[in-house]
Amino acid sequence: MTITANETLDAKGLACPMPIVKTKKAITNLDPGQVMEVQATDKGSTADIKAWAESTGHHYLGTVEEEKVLKHYLRKADEAEAKEETKHEEITDLEELRSKVDGNEDITILDVREPAEFAFGHIPGALNIPLGELEERFEELVKDKELHVVCRTGNRSDLAAQKLTEKGYKNVKNVIPGMSKWVGSTEKNN
Repeated sequence: MTITANETLDAKGLACPMPIVKTKKAITNLDPGQVMEVQATDKGSTADIKAWAESTGHHYLGTVEEEKVLKHYLRKADEAEAKEETKHEEITDLEELRSKVDGNEDITILDVREPAEFAFGHIPGALNIPLGELEERFEELVKDKELHVVCRTGNRSDLAAQKLTEKGYKNVKNVIPGMSKWVGSTEKNN
């Protein structure tokens, strides 16, 4: 398959949120309808870029993997298709979440990082559903239970929190800044 892109962005070796940060900046240089190729090595970037494109109106065309490099293709939206990027309004900071965890409150912690990230350290009792699998696994979550969504930095979890709210989940909070700054207890799966 040969795909011609108007611009190629190198995001290899970068972890979330940097592939998205660089993509947001670079796509502004394109004209509506033009195609960008984003090259990344972060496995989570596929779900991240797809979710970000959906939330902004840009068209996620697909991803091709070549020699361990993910090549994501996006078509820039025209004015009629573009949406203003939104953020999930309900947030929880790490101290508030830690207080709930330490107090054994009845909450669900949804970790939307990739399985490898989760395996090396997660909040005890957290459920791991990577962002890219969320659409197929909504039924694993209780709609009316307090739900705290966490990732590494708060970006993937923001996209997940928006999706959950759209699906009718009532009490969804995005945890910021995420596991990169978590100092509470953790479990490992190794």
